[in-house]
Amino acid sequence: MTQNISTTLSTTIPSITSCNPKYLVEARRHLDDLTKPIGSLGRLENIAAQVFSILGGDIKFPMHRGAYIFAADHGVTEEGVSAYPREVTVQMAYNILQGGAGISVLARFHHAELTLVDVGVDTEFDSAGGLCRAKVRRGSRNMHLEAAMTHEELSAALDVGIRMANEAKDKGMTLVSVGELGIGNTTAASAIAVALTKKSSDILTGPGTGLDSAGRNRKRQIIEESVKLHFGDLKDSIDPLEVLRCVGGLEIAAMTGFILGAAANQMVVICDGVISTAAAAVAYAIAPNVREYLIAGHCSEEPGHQYLLQYIGLTPILGLGMRLGEGTGAVLAMPIIESAVRLFAEMATFSSAGVSTATE
Repeated sequence: MTQNISTTLSTTIPSITSCNPKYLVEARRHLDDLTKPIGSLGRLENIAAQVFSILGGDIKFPMHRGAYIFAADHGVTEEGVSAYPREVTVQMAYNILQGGAGISVLARFHHAELTLVDVGVDTEFDSAGGLCRAKVRRGSRNMHLEAAMTHEELSAALDVGIRMANEAKDKGMTLVSVGELGIGNTTAASAIAVALTKKSSDILTGPGTGLDSAGRNRKRQIIEESVKLHFGDLKDSIDPLEVLRCVGGLEIAAMTGFILGAAANQMVVICDGVISTAAAAVAYAIAPNVREYLIAGHCSEEPGHQYLLQYIGLTPILGLGMRLGEGTGAVLAMPIIESAVRLFAEMATFSSAGVSTATE
């Protein structure tokens, strides 16, 4: 594991234990006793069993929901990899804080407490409700020329995410989503996907915020050259934290820390699109037990997303053709997840309802 990683991370990773299998057995037994044909709720049954297992059989309603957005700028935007200028990160951050962004609308509607975490935006924000100031640096370095972060910066960004997860637990949250904001971050996420999955940048690189074919080709080239600069031909195994440090970003590092911290705190973690799933993939590569705590909210239109989901072993709940980011797809999945758990907890059983079973 990469050098100079903090004691916070080194103590968090061993805390990520596998869920106790007895809760899955108990959940399956209960689901099969509900007043319905066995398996008739489809994937909702798997979701309910997973949540019951994560929470150790202790489900309380309403589920306390939290939506976390980690924001940072990227030095790789100097290479012309985005259709939007870097200033849009700041502008959209204010839009979120003022309640006008897509995630703002969805978080309000679905009763998720929204927190924007500034871990690396190239500005100094005034105080605002829902804003957490945790800046490590005003944007990552240009990964096409050098590592995106130093060891110390990576460690600090991971610590931000772990701290936010610990605070979410202290607030009593059980269902949390992880999203992001940062012009250039689909480039970083795609580079992470290339390094982890060993698949071609041709397959994994998408249009991001709306690049045309020439822009997409330029982006693919930058990703390929950046990965080669740091990791050569990818034949050797790579420390996932080095992948994150060299071709990731401050917000992706913070999301990785958040996912690790949330798993250590036994919370249900919902991933959003390709960027938050890149963070989840790094977290999974570091601590494979993380997968048991993860739910994929949706599958985005970014081509690398499906490969990252396959790498972790996740099946998305929704497929709406979205590629907005901000955690929107993850928050949209929250009512489906809670619906599954409500059915599990509140439906009558055959015995309690006096209904005959299929064998009677």
